[in-house]
Amino acid sequence: MERRPLGFYEFFAGGGMARAGLGDGWRCLFANDFDPKKAAAYRENWGGDALVCADVAGLSVEQLPGAPDLIWASFPCQDLSLAGDYRGLGRPGANQATRSGAFWPFWRLIERLVAERRGPAVLVLENVLGILTSNGGCDFGAVADALTECSFRFGALVIDARHFVPQSRPRVFVVGVRGDLELSPTLVRREPDETWSPLTLRVAFERLGAGARRQWLWWSLPAPAISPPPMSRFIEDDPADVPWHSREETQALLGMMSSVNRAKVEAATRSGRRMVGTLYRRTRPAPGGGMHVRAEVRFDDIAGCLRTPAGGSSRQKILVVEGQRIRSRLMSGREAARLMGLPDSYRLPSRYSDAYHLAGDGVVVPVVSHLARHVVEPVAAAERVLAPAA
Repeated sequence: MERRPLGFYEFFAGGGMARAGLGDGWRCLFANDFDPKKAAAYRENWGGDALVCADVAGLSVEQLPGAPDLIWASFPCQDLSLAGDYRGLGRPGANQATRSGAFWPFWRLIERLVAERRGPAVLVLENVLGILTSNGGCDFGAVADALTECSFRFGALVIDARHFVPQSRPRVFVVGVRGDLELSPTLVRREPDETWSPLTLRVAFERLGAGARRQWLWWSLPAPAISPPPMSRFIEDDPADVPWHSREETQALLGMMSSVNRAKVEAATRSGRRMVGTLYRRTRPAPGGGMHVRAEVRFDDIAGCLRTPAGGSSRQKILVVEGQRIRSRLMSGREAARLMGLPDSYRLPSRYSDAYHLAGDGVVVPVVSHLARHVVEPVAAAERVLAPAA
């Protein structure tokens, strides 16, 4: 008998980057995002049959069709980072005092699905590193307790996108599995793997309550087989959506650099070859007290982490050095999409700010693919053994 495709829900879907990473072997049963601009991009690329554009707090379990094999949720990160002053998840049942507090109405839907015996075999929660430490680790503990109370076994991985694309972008992936599933020994480890389990994660685990620690799994995830290409290959010579800065604007950026960063530029001019770097403006302490804006550049062929202006950060810039000729501009929307692993066939919003925001708020596509291939799909296959398709 032919098996049905693996089915998934995609919450906080953005432009559907988790869907892109899962690939053709999966069927989207339901997708949700509250942002109309992101929803428009989602429909443009994937169609809108499964998408509901609404606040997750207004959804009901009756709107969720079938029984998914996977639920993916990249819930809002603003209040789990420095940009949001680490305000955290808020309290369950609160009136979403924080953006990241959208986790709780989402989780109420999970609880209802589990109560109706429609809970997923696998659940993936993706967020920034701040979730491990915000509110002294209490936010991560609250997520762990929620998973435990719904009888999920779970563990977390810290995956830096730089293993897959030329962008430094560490993110936490909490992977939960239904408690009745028998897992292959190849999927778990007795001890954490330092590649995916840095000290911050190990400390966060030690802070968990005894019940959550009993449910914990150290996932086994292989390293990617190939290294990513250099960032310079992703750069457009003449982008359509952003102009090159004037000479005066570029000189102003150079003037914001510390001696350390200016030395990087000078070394690039002496190299005798075209050097492409990325640049962020950051607020740093001034020597005499107070704060001032500094321009910080890197030429290691790895982009800095894409961030959105809505999260309190400046947009990333490109600095191209060819001998004494130095040019600068904003990173283009297409470049940002490439750094997230999206193909050039992916249709971006026409407005630059919308395209950049869509990319900066997403999940890196090949990270999703790697995690799906080596953890999510083997677990879903185990679930099919227990509950074959009718």
